[in-house]
Amino acid sequence: MKISFYVLSESKAQDFLGFICQLTQTALNKSTQSLLILIEDEALLSTLDEALWAQVATSFIPHQCLSNNDTDIKDADIATDAINNPLAPVLLSTYMPAGFNGIVLNTTIHPVNDFMAATSNAHPTRVLELIKPDATSVQEGRNKYKHYQQLGYELTHFKV
Repeated sequence: MKISFYVLSESKAQDFLGFICQLTQTALNKSTQSLLILIEDEALLSTLDEALWAQVATSFIPHQCLSNNDTDIKDADIATDAINNPLAPVLLSTYMPAGFNGIVLNTTIHPVNDFMAATSNAHPTRVLELIKPDATSVQEGRNKYKHYQQLGYELTHFKV
């Protein structure tokens, strides 16, 4: 798996939602795969949902939110179909859906593998990690980098 770290400058970190929208659009332009944006915080999920809808018409980003309540769906076929045939190319979620095999944009403090442990049949093809310039985010980024390095993943980083 290829992991790309995006180390944000102070100005990019101040417009965190704008950068996520920009990176999402770039990923969609360069790939035909679905994109999952992993988010720990329900408030950030809601704010990002609004930001993606607010994009100008020429760069509108179609997406759908997966709520933790989706894991309670009793009809497994409906739940699986929603992941394998999403209504939109971008999914926003606080968890790794079963069977997901696209690109993951990880905004959480945890490595993607932590989310995959709960969903054994998820196989992301690529991970985009966002690192803010504050000391806590930088340290969490270093921890994730070491974790991925120990697993033998292909690692790249970009200063933006």
